Amino acid sequence: MLRIHFTAEDLGRVRLSDPDPLWETVLTLFRFRWPTAPLVFGSWRQEALRRAPRSTREFLMPLTPGGYYPDFLTPCESSKGLEAGIDAIMSTATPRLRAEIALLPAAGRLPREIELLARGDLDAVRHLGLALEAQHRTAVAPFWDLVRVHVDADRAIRSRALLRGGCERLLESFRPMMRWQYPVLEVDFPVEQDLYLEGRGLRLVPAFFSWGEPDALHDPELPPVLVYPVAHDLRLSGGVGPRRTEGLEALIGATRAWVLESIGDGCTTSELARRVGVAASSISQHTAVLRDGGLVSTVRAGQSVLHTVTPLGRSLLAGEDTVALT
Repeated sequence: MLRIHFTAEDLGRVRLSDPDPLWETVLTLFRFRWPTAPLVFGSWRQEALRRAPRSTREFLMPLTPGGYYPDFLTPCESSKGLEAGIDAIMSTATPRLRAEIALLPAAGRLPREIELLARGDLDAVRHLGLALEAQHRTAVAPFWDLVRVHVDADRAIRSRALLRGGCERLLESFRPMMRWQYPVLEVDFPVEQDLYLEGRGLRLVPAFFSWGEPDALHDPELPPVLVYPVAHDLRLSGGVGPRRTEGLEALIGATRAWVLESIGDGCTTSELARRVGVAASSISQHTAVLRDGGLVSTVRAGQSVLHTVTPLGRSLLAGEDTVALT
């Protein structure tokens, strides 16, 4: 059990977060390792494993063996987007890399590249960033709409509780996974642990790829966060998934193919960034390329920029399974 100790000040500093792209990315590695909840994750797992490069899994899996895994994989900066999170990871100080990797159960027999990572080797650190980007691109980004649907449903429940009874009502809404009795929130957890907030507040992160028990950081000195599994609607999970866009990916790249598909009937840059799970600045770069290629139209609507797919773009998306690209 995890016991989170609140002060009166902490109750005013509880924040309900959007889905976190790095937490979701790391959690997919556990869904790869253990094929739990096949009705929920079965089709996703099959598709994601097909897409994910083997070299990515071989690098990341030793860092996520189950139970403890390094806190530097899920920095608080990732709440601002995948790029911000990966930048924070790649800026992690060598003493912290060494200390957190040393806590892994297999610390004495880790692969050579993980040992180099613990020493702060620049190539190994760069490889970690690229591996996390690849894992997100193949296992998370193509399913981001599905993630958002479930997280938005959970946030509606939590927001209603917050409006009706404040923070304490919000915390009470998590039963039976968590039990609130001021000043302690008891959370089902794999180990015995106490976390004293001491006025820092708590960030609550709903996670689609979480399953069973919530997750928290190992180091109590880091900004407090509690990542919890959202309820999964099988009617949505069974009917929503990525299209098969391999040919389009080969033509314009996997990320831009997913950006093009995610625009749907039209959306702003910020909406598109949330759907794809990357920073708005990256979305602007991708949509600029797609616009130059005649696949996307962009117009300004007030203070926002609205993107829509052109007829050529729709033809490429709709004709993927029926026509060959020449």
